[in-house]
Amino acid sequence: MYAIVEIAGQQFKVQKDQKIFVHRLAAEAGSNVEFDKVLLVDNGGKISLGAPAINGAKVTATVNEHVKGDKVIIFRKKRRKGYKKKNGHRQSFTSITISDIKA
Repeated sequence: MYAIVEIAGQQFKVQKDQKIFVHRLAAEAGSNVEFDKVLLVDNGGKISLGAPAINGAKVTATVNEHVKGDKVIIFRKKRRKGYKKKNGHRQSFTSITISDIKA
């Protein structure tokens, strides 16, 4: 059984006991969160498709921890002008584990 769910503006294909990284959520580590914007559910070959979401379907997950992603380097340069600028960015993610899918 799997579901396609929208979490923090992105769509993920999730299964029970799967661990995924999503954009940072406003939830404490160890707490449970529910996502009710379920777009598709496949239950052993029986597919339920929402328009745009399935009414009454929800995905429950447990927040594991808040982490930061790899550093991305932004480097700007204009040749022959003496202009160089180096910048960096680390995206904040939340690690969650899918605990239940209800259709």
